[in-house]
Amino acid sequence: MIEIDDKDKIILDSLQENSRLTITELAESIDLSASGVQKRLKKLEDNGFIDTYAAVLNRKKLGVTLLCFVEVSLGTHIRQEVRDFDEAIISMPEVLECHRLTGGADYLLKIVAHDREYLDYFLMDVLMPIPAIDRLKTSIVLKEVKETTVVPTERRSIEQSD
Repeated sequence: MIEIDDKDKIILDSLQENSRLTITELAESIDLSASGVQKRLKKLEDNGFIDTYAAVLNRKKLGVTLLCFVEVSLGTHIRQEVRDFDEAIISMPEVLECHRLTGGADYLLKIVAHDREYLDYFLMDVLMPIPAIDRLKTSIVLKEVKETTVVPTERRSIEQSD
C-alpha cells in the first residue's frame, strides 16, 4: 500500500471540501510549489486515492425532496438472481447507494423520489417485480441530521477518541 504524508492528506481534505481549488490555491495552503502539488496530486490520482471529481447537487432545489432507506430481503440467493438484482439496481437513477449486508436484510438502498406517489410507483412497479425480491421495508427520512461525502483521512486510535 502506498503511504501518504500529512501534505497529501491536506490536499485530499482540501479537495473534498472544494474540488474546484486551483493548483496554485492548494500550493499556497500547504506551502509547496505548484509543480510539487501537481506531482503529489498526480500520484494520488494514479494510486487510486481520488476516484473522481464531482459536483454535489442540492437535490431539494431540484425538487427531489423525499429521501428513503429500503431494506431488501431476497427470497432466493441463487448466484445469477443476485447478479441480476445487482444489475437492475445499478441501472436505477433513484438508487443513490446500494449495500449488500449481513444480518436481517440482504441489501440496504438509499433512494430519492420527488414525492410519495412516485415512491409508491417505484417500490411497487420498479423494485418489487425483480424476481429475487421477497420483501421490502421502507423508512422515509424525516430529518437529515448529517450528510457528507467527506472521508476522514486521519486514522484515529482509541486513545485519540477519549
